Amino acid sequence: MTKNIGFVSTRFAGTDGVSLESSKWADVLEQNGYRCFWFGGEVDRNPDNTVLVPEAHFKHEQVQWINSQVYGNRGRTQTVTRTIHGMRSLLKSRLHDFVNQFNIELIIAENTLTIPLHVPLGLALTETIAETQLPTIAHHHDFYWERVRFSINAVSDYLRMAFPPNLPNIRHVVINSEAQEQLAHRTGISSTIIPNVLDFENPPRISPQKTRIFRESIGLDPNDRMILQPTRIVQRKGIEFAIELVKELGNPRNKLVVSHEAGDEGMEYAEWLKEHACDHGVDLRLISIRIDDPLNKKNGNGPANYSLWDVYPYADFITFPSLYEGFGNAFLEGIYFKKPILVNRYATFVRDIEPLGFDLAVMDGYLSKKTVQAVVELLESSQRTQKMVDNNYQIAGRHYSYSVLRSQLTAAIRMFFGDSVAPLTARAFDSENEDFLFIDPQPVMVKQYGSQHCRASS
Repeated sequence: MTKNIGFVSTRFAGTDGVSLESSKWADVLEQNGYRCFWFGGEVDRNPDNTVLVPEAHFKHEQVQWINSQVYGNRGRTQTVTRTIHGMRSLLKSRLHDFVNQFNIELIIAENTLTIPLHVPLGLALTETIAETQLPTIAHHHDFYWERVRFSINAVSDYLRMAFPPNLPNIRHVVINSEAQEQLAHRTGISSTIIPNVLDFENPPRISPQKTRIFRESIGLDPNDRMILQPTRIVQRKGIEFAIELVKELGNPRNKLVVSHEAGDEGMEYAEWLKEHACDHGVDLRLISIRIDDPLNKKNGNGPANYSLWDVYPYADFITFPSLYEGFGNAFLEGIYFKKPILVNRYATFVRDIEPLGFDLAVMDGYLSKKTVQAVVELLESSQRTQKMVDNNYQIAGRHYSYSVLRSQLTAAIRMFFGDSVAPLTARAFDSENEDFLFIDPQPVMVKQYGSQHCRASS
């Protein structure tokens, strides 16, 4: 017995954690005959299965105005309240239309009942769930109490109501154990942990031609080492540590490549990183085209020229010095592509990931000489690196594979619909017959920084 499933969020596009994990969930569900539909303010999925509502995006002008009025303030005006409820009413109407149009039988709320970047959408979805009594899985990636920017606010009444709501027809899913404990402590809501996953049962499907062209098009010579920072350019990613690492390595062959664009949280940090690279004489290359989700096979805007799976294969080393992560997709992706990794010991890593026994170069809030030497050894010893990456892949396969997701989703869906729901199973995969979609790639726009370029621009 399969179902029509409605995914709801502000955005399903690009390579942020919410978009990536929703693609993985949909991939597993669709392999088992479920039909997935999408509601959001920006959606790059199959347009035939999508309801696109610009007002649902957290970057919508009215939403940004609301946020400017309610965060950093203790009280709100009647005008702000009226604006919130005007958007709530509009969005609730569109959500009901979405449910009716696609005969939605199960809602999966992706972070939109978790972090209050869009208060009206959270309220609208909460009321829709209460009114329709539809079974709902609320997939929580990062709660508002985990972010300093939401600590002073004028919407505490709405946060208690909808971020997240405590309704009997909602099953709550979190991605780490700290979130599970805090959710229970603060709200009394019980939850299930489903960590971020990848298909470790099947190795990544790579287009060698696209991958080679990607490396060449960002200006790397055959002898250059690609030190890859595979994250968005936001402050909590700690990219300054990657710059400091490349400086300490002291080898001009090492080029630091940041794979994702800046913009989600402003451009100030990106500008500071450029200056930081100049000050340290580090060759920094910021890729300024959009890198797309490799699991999104039905992009409504046409196939992407490059995806994450074209970026990782030729990387020589992965830097992941994040200060905070709900889980850490870049860590998992580096393991999937069998790359050596530097990890800062952020809280979720220390509590949930490190005890599993991964072999990594680690730092603990600062870059020590010991850590730098560990990276040098990995770059210079292929035997040491091979042993590391093979061991890490096996560990991740046991704890973060699709089989974990299939088991947990089966249990969640059966809680709603009973044992008539068949267990989710793995697809048959024939790597020899896998077709690669290869199109003539567009040139990769790269902004390059470093001592030579700093002098040229000064």
